[in-house]
Amino acid sequence: MKNVLVLFAHPKFEHSKTNKALVDKIQNRDGVTFHDLYERYPDFNIDLPKEKELLNTHDVIIWHHPFYWYNCPPLMKQWIDVVLEFNWAYGPKGNALQNKKCLNVITTGGTREVYCSSGNNHYSVNEFLRPFEQTARLCGMEYLPPFTVMGTHNLSKEDLEIHVNQYDRLISALQEDKTFKITKDCEFLNDTPLLKNKHE
Repeated sequence: MKNVLVLFAHPKFEHSKTNKALVDKIQNRDGVTFHDLYERYPDFNIDLPKEKELLNTHDVIIWHHPFYWYNCPPLMKQWIDVVLEFNWAYGPKGNALQNKKCLNVITTGGTREVYCSSGNNHYSVNEFLRPFEQTARLCGMEYLPPFTVMGTHNLSKEDLEIHVNQYDRLISALQEDKTFKITKDCEFLNDTPLLKNKHE
């Protein structure tokens, strides 16, 4: 079974019903390390050796965060800046993360309809996440499409439950190293057959 590291960053986690539901479902699973960056580093003073040790001992890395101004919260960006060092994570001698799987799990207030060329935000979520994708590729990781929960302000209890169960199945699939059938036009992992359930 693959070990999954969930790097979670939400500066106002206590106010997020959606993220609380997602986290409650997966944080105590066997083989999952839930790592709340804002709880661990309220002073932004990141323990570099500790973070490298976590990365070394996990096969799958998940960046779980709300979409803040088309990006991640600042502590997660700082984590990327200081932990993924030259000649450790990338560069001529940087092979520590080779072949690990990596993806974003994000929540957005906006719906899918506003994240497209004709929508208010003009670009897709995947386009906004290109820096994460390139970071993963530079470090030799396999980057998967994001798992997204969108339109969070208007989610019904039933819809939220669907996303929560999909997230749980995603973790299971990653732990079991199942192959995701990613087509060229696949935007989100939510839409892959592996995470769909006819009973939802």
